[in-house]
Amino acid sequence: MSENTGGADEARTDDVVNAETTAGDSPAPPGQAGGRHTGTSGPPPGPWAGAAQAGTAPAAPWQVQRSTAPSWATLVRPAEAAPIRTATLVAVLASGLATALLLGDGMGPGLLLAVVPAVIAAYVAARAARRSARPWTVAWVIGCLALLAVPALRDSAWPATLAILSAVLLGALALHGSRTWPGVLLSPLGFFDAAVSGIGWLVTGLRSRGGVSKDRWLPVAKATVVAVVLLLLFGALFASADAAFADLLGDLLPDVSVEDGPIRFMLFLLGAVLALAAARTAAAPLRWDRIKVAPGKPRSRVEWALPLILLNLLFAGFIAVQLAVLFGGYDKVLRSTGLTYAEYARQGFWQLLWATLLTLAVIALALRWAPRSGAGDRRFVRIVLGVLCALTLVVVAAALRRMDLYVEAYGLTRLRVSVAAMELWLGLVIVLIMAAGLFGGRWLARAFAGSAAAAVLAFGLLSPDGMVAERNVARFEADAKIDLSYFQSLSADAVPALDRLPEPQRSCALRGINDEMAKAGDVPWYAMSLGEYQARQILRERPVTVSYEVCSRLGAFGSRVEY
Repeated sequence: MSENTGGADEARTDDVVNAETTAGDSPAPPGQAGGRHTGTSGPPPGPWAGAAQAGTAPAAPWQVQRSTAPSWATLVRPAEAAPIRTATLVAVLASGLATALLLGDGMGPGLLLAVVPAVIAAYVAARAARRSARPWTVAWVIGCLALLAVPALRDSAWPATLAILSAVLLGALALHGSRTWPGVLLSPLGFFDAAVSGIGWLVTGLRSRGGVSKDRWLPVAKATVVAVVLLLLFGALFASADAAFADLLGDLLPDVSVEDGPIRFMLFLLGAVLALAAARTAAAPLRWDRIKVAPGKPRSRVEWALPLILLNLLFAGFIAVQLAVLFGGYDKVLRSTGLTYAEYARQGFWQLLWATLLTLAVIALALRWAPRSGAGDRRFVRIVLGVLCALTLVVVAAALRRMDLYVEAYGLTRLRVSVAAMELWLGLVIVLIMAAGLFGGRWLARAFAGSAAAAVLAFGLLSPDGMVAERNVARFEADAKIDLSYFQSLSADAVPALDRLPEPQRSCALRGINDEMAKAGDVPWYAMSLGEYQARQILRERPVTVSYEVCSRLGAFGSRVEY
């Protein structure tokens, strides 16, 4: 959301800084017309007069006391929030109730349903503060809601956890309107401040409504009570009259017991506080973009470029060896190095992954200390770093090729698909850096955050557990090699692919997933992902039939180490 609110506050802060700088640079002795005081005698009004009235004389009236620059906490301080509206209070209450009722049994579609009232609360608070949505804000909100849909679609916990964390980042960017690197990195911390200040904001709003006449709230309270009584009465009658309707109500409505009371109450508080923090942030966000990071001391061309040029030469030499291996064949390399096929592929991938990460750190430091005396220096920096980025992209391709070789030999696992996805994203970051060098980098911080969220969203929607199962089933169909023990730790997302295996491999591969779902029992619709729903349908139609002893002989329950 745009920073329409708080602009006056920012201007006031800048005026204070400018006034302090002017006072420090151009002091005017008393009695001269250097400032507002134009008299010829007596002390000028201001700090000196205040000191005299307080009975303390200044040390030297012609010395100006210099003020220190405002701290970062003062710079990022939000503007005064507009009074909380009734619609925001209702939305916060609805978010707390939805969190208590829908998230007590697990994640699923209920998470997205519980977040929607919080989004409404933030929207109403932003409108009350006269903040309008900008294109980046709309993109962040859409991305946030899309990421929260991942737990509703996939049963696997690790992509869902990444999606929720990424959704928090995008929500913070949407509420704060951050566009610089400090803003992008620090925006999620604003929720902690908003959670504390939001409670005071809520209390102030409730006190202001303490004098509201009964004519305004009593009709609403009466209508709500009557509606609840009617729904309970007629719902109970219809449920007792028709078993199918009773089953439908039982499936739709949350099952709340007295034993769950403390947990539900804590979930209510959590949901309400988070929704209140989002609304408070939307009303008056912290100004993280006011934090300015000073560039480092520029270095001379020789001092700056010599290490980078040598690094480029090292990269070029490594890439030349990779091309020689590609055209000369791997057998010759394996004979000369004494490594096995798996050792060559696995060892090379991890080193190349670290090389990519370190290259990004080198680029960041090089930009901080780059020479910048003129257009020639800027062109020189672009050439040197552009070559380094291009060579790094080749290293990324080599790392992915190493992983592909390893997967062909030993199959796909969660760890392998995760690090390969990370390497792909790092390659995308390097492409963004190259584009920033050509077209300017004001958008780079937001593009970095957006690319990370897009990568997490794609990772969740593609279903990594399903990809792992699909790749290993295809490998079994090609050469009859399969590791049944690994499938015991996968989620329900893997069931559709594993269902294609012949017996007894099918039942042995699905036994671990089947036992976990049987242990969980019946799961309500708002806590069940689409992946789990499809898995339950498959196992209901074609249950696991092979005994535990048969699966043990096939090695389905052996311990293993994942690389």
